Amino acid sequence: MIDKFEYLIMLSHERHFGRAADKLGITQPTLSAGIRQLEERLGVTLVNRGSRYKGMTAEGERVLAWARKITDDIRTMREEVRSVRRGLTGFLRIGAIPTALSLVPRLTTPFRARHPDVTFDVTSFSSADLLTAVEDFEIDVGLTYLEDERVARVDAKPIYEERYSFVTTRGSPFSAKEHVTWEEAASAPLCLLSPSMQNRRILNRHLGGSIRPVETVMESNSITAILAQVRLADLATIIPYNAAQMLGLVEPLVVIPLVEPEVSYSVGLVTARRDLRPPIVAAFWSEAEVFAVSGSAA
Repeated sequence: MIDKFEYLIMLSHERHFGRAADKLGITQPTLSAGIRQLEERLGVTLVNRGSRYKGMTAEGERVLAWARKITDDIRTMREEVRSVRRGLTGFLRIGAIPTALSLVPRLTTPFRARHPDVTFDVTSFSSADLLTAVEDFEIDVGLTYLEDERVARVDAKPIYEERYSFVTTRGSPFSAKEHVTWEEAASAPLCLLSPSMQNRRILNRHLGGSIRPVETVMESNSITAILAQVRLADLATIIPYNAAQMLGLVEPLVVIPLVEPEVSYSVGLVTARRDLRPPIVAAFWSEAEVFAVSGSAA
């Protein structure tokens, strides 16, 4: 039955029978037959069908929640048994908000030095999508803002304080200043993350977005794309200071601290709340405490 649960989870994720079958490495008829077998065994209809996938039934949503938990428990059991014999092996699925993505290696590098048989899958998410992925067991841990009421539903651990810097090109307005105020930054031609991102909502708050719309030259969900545009077009952006350090920004880009006020927001690890964590997740969670105490990302 476990494989049928995995079919249901993938179908819910892809919302398309053909794509789900491709991801599972099976044929579409095999996927359809597996879902029907699960429905027959449980005695309920799980999927609304027509000429194409139309979503889960109410019963299907409940079964899906259990399927995610059961498959995660099975994975935990397999990892624990394997770790008794071979130590930690396998892969860790990590999600991160765009502004924290460059900080992930500060966690994974020392962890892999201790556990060389562990590999990582790292994906960028908006803060809302990241928390959903954690709760649905689609990722093992996430690095995100902790000022979110949904964080109360998962386990959370503060890692560092995100502070902000003004990034522009040498020779442009403000580039020779030791500090730039938020009011000055609001007057610059800015490239910022998309409005759907929590980082953008934070920036809007301090750029006067509650009074007037924040005007941008470019918006993107990629910090790399934003920095490329800033570099080539003599524009400006605002990114976390620690991200600027990790990315190793070089000429003609200059990084200037933002002040008046000095703003910081807590960023931390989150993981699903459960009785028994998979061994890799438990070890990563525990060892991240050293990183948090050292303040090496600040």
